[in-house]
Amino acid sequence: MCDEIAHAEDELVELLRALVALDTTTHAVGDPPRQEAELQEVLAERLRSRGADVRIWEPEPELVAGHPMVPDGFTFAGRPQLTARFPGSGGGRTLLLNGHIDVVSVEPLERWEHPPFAAVVADGLVHGRGACDMKGGVASMVFAAETLARLGIGLAGDLIVNTVSEEESTGAGGLVTARTLWADAAIVPEPSGLDVWVTCRGSLLPTIIVDGRAGHAGIPQRPWEQGGAVNAIEKMGLVLKAIARLREHWAGLPSHPYLSPGDCVPTMVSGGEWIVSYPASCRLDCHIEYLPEQADEHGWGSRVEREFTDWIVGKTASDPWLAAHPPRVEWLVGGVPPSEVPIDHPIVTTALGATLAVGRESTLGGLDNWHDGATLTVEAGIPAICLGPGDVRLAHTAEESVPIADLVGCAQAIAVTAMRFCA
Repeated sequence: MCDEIAHAEDELVELLRALVALDTTTHAVGDPPRQEAELQEVLAERLRSRGADVRIWEPEPELVAGHPMVPDGFTFAGRPQLTARFPGSGGGRTLLLNGHIDVVSVEPLERWEHPPFAAVVADGLVHGRGACDMKGGVASMVFAAETLARLGIGLAGDLIVNTVSEEESTGAGGLVTARTLWADAAIVPEPSGLDVWVTCRGSLLPTIIVDGRAGHAGIPQRPWEQGGAVNAIEKMGLVLKAIARLREHWAGLPSHPYLSPGDCVPTMVSGGEWIVSYPASCRLDCHIEYLPEQADEHGWGSRVEREFTDWIVGKTASDPWLAAHPPRVEWLVGGVPPSEVPIDHPIVTTALGATLAVGRESTLGGLDNWHDGATLTVEAGIPAICLGPGDVRLAHTAEESVPIADLVGCAQAIAVTAMRFCA
């Protein structure tokens, strides 16, 4: 079976090139769809031809409405999901292969050496937007399932191929999967370099608002207790110092074997109303990453939200103005959960053994960001790992590419994992 995949390398590369050529750039609410439906039909035709029971559909918005990851007004219109099931003979475990087909923007376009949708093949790499994040993984998992079916390699359990159109902007695609499918385990072939990632951090999006008091910037001001102006931007500087101390605190906690410490990165700041006025307000947006052990009893970040708010308010209260006018913390839609799969779980040990069997030494690791597997693990109780081609550090860059050798190795490893896990 592995030899068959290796001999069909050119076909696998052409599949990836066809996927990269289709523009599936992620969107904001209200934007029109791009070529998501066309891409799903390409995959559906291939999988049907190999005997899979294929469904393409646009889930109703109500299925995900009100979830912390999903903004108001979101729909799947023009961005369908795909599920293809290869039924087993019975008595075996079901394995889900899940990947997202959406990609991030190609801007700034002038920084690309190769056109981002041309899928240029050069120096043993396929170049282009989505090549590693994660159309390369999608191509490998589809090719693995096709090869098993074409060779007539029977599995006792079902093998499910699932491609979702919503990961980069909302995570709604994986949420639909978690609420409509069941499997004993899942592989999400994000670009792990063929390592087996068993864990990832969750994220939260806080906005901190500091109030000041307006006044003429050219006029000396009275003390604020007497009605004088207060510079909200300067007061935000105290919040930034508090965040720096929190980052130091989290960095000093017991380390995780596969993940970096929790962190809070200030990402955007805005303040002031007029160039000759004391700013009456200042807003700071941040990105928090937190570890699985920091999550609440439901696997989400409510404990981190409380800790963050209490820390910011408490550490700035030594300033009299901020003690009387505490910073306000709001939480934006888009937070996602962390996850962790035990290293002795059968999907972990099977995947590690499979990569070794195909000649690729794999190590255990984790993703410091987030992936759809966390949604499957936390929301549906489906233990999900990552095992995919490429270097995640090239994701979202103008240098994005994936090694052809990784595509082949990933397809082989996933196929062997399916043979052993679903036996």
